[in-house]
Amino acid sequence: MAKAQWEDLPDTLRAAIQDQVGTVLKTETMTSGLMPGLAACLHTEDGGRVFLKAVASDSSAARLYERERWAGGNLPSTVPTPRMTWSGDVDGWIVMLFDHVEGRRADLSPGSPDVPAVLDTVARLGDLLTPCPADDAPPVADNVGFLLAKGRHMLDKPKGVLQHRDLYVAALDGFDVEALTGDTLLHYDLHPGNLHVTSERVEVIDWGFAARGVTWIDPFMLGPRLIEAGHTPRQVEGLLVEVPAWRDAPAAAVTGLAALWTLFRVYKAMYGPDEGREFRARAAEAGRVWVDHRIR
Repeated sequence: MAKAQWEDLPDTLRAAIQDQVGTVLKTETMTSGLMPGLAACLHTEDGGRVFLKAVASDSSAARLYERERWAGGNLPSTVPTPRMTWSGDVDGWIVMLFDHVEGRRADLSPGSPDVPAVLDTVARLGDLLTPCPADDAPPVADNVGFLLAKGRHMLDKPKGVLQHRDLYVAALDGFDVEALTGDTLLHYDLHPGNLHVTSERVEVIDWGFAARGVTWIDPFMLGPRLIEAGHTPRQVEGLLVEVPAWRDAPAAAVTGLAALWTLFRVYKAMYGPDEGREFRARAAEAGRVWVDHRIR
């Protein structure tokens, strides 16, 4: 699927953006990722740079942009994330402008100096976002409900369609979504692409799944990503214990959530867009390895 470009935006929207930032002289469109819409760095006439995100209001991804805009308006200034400087609804598009941050995606491989920096950042998020700074934060159960639906769909497939079915059934035995209830504003989608390493710190970007829940969920999200980057499950759990909130995570809730996380990636690897199936399959395998470790 072709990515949207600056030139694809309605004239009225481009004019509204330039009312905020000045004349745009050059754009650099971000081509990675599967999210519909436009993500681009705008170079302006005063020599500055601004990050733009925009999507058509009738897009399937509109709800995620709306959630990210909500988060941008509620995250405290102390949170290490680019500041949202303006947002609007213009001519059928949802648009957001952010401070531009120069950096690179995090390297989570064994021995990388990014790993302790990322773990420290996730621990700080738990401190900074507890209690939840917004009364109207959506519950994490809404996000997990989507995983549950896909998980049931896969588990109900005829015999032989879902590999390792018995493993997932065992992992979900005793899982209760109520165990995820808490009062932390979670990012919920931590992976290397959403962890932006700058010369000064790790910036956490793309808050389209932000939700209120128990603090250990954000460090949990790093588990399969660390395995995917080359760590063993035992090493991963030794790393995650560096995040205080992780130490009190109930085993059944972690194992069940790991199974649901993995089943969703299995589903996407089998039935999702062609361009995403390979990396979804890699993530699913990392998740399966972690679930298997926790069940044994």
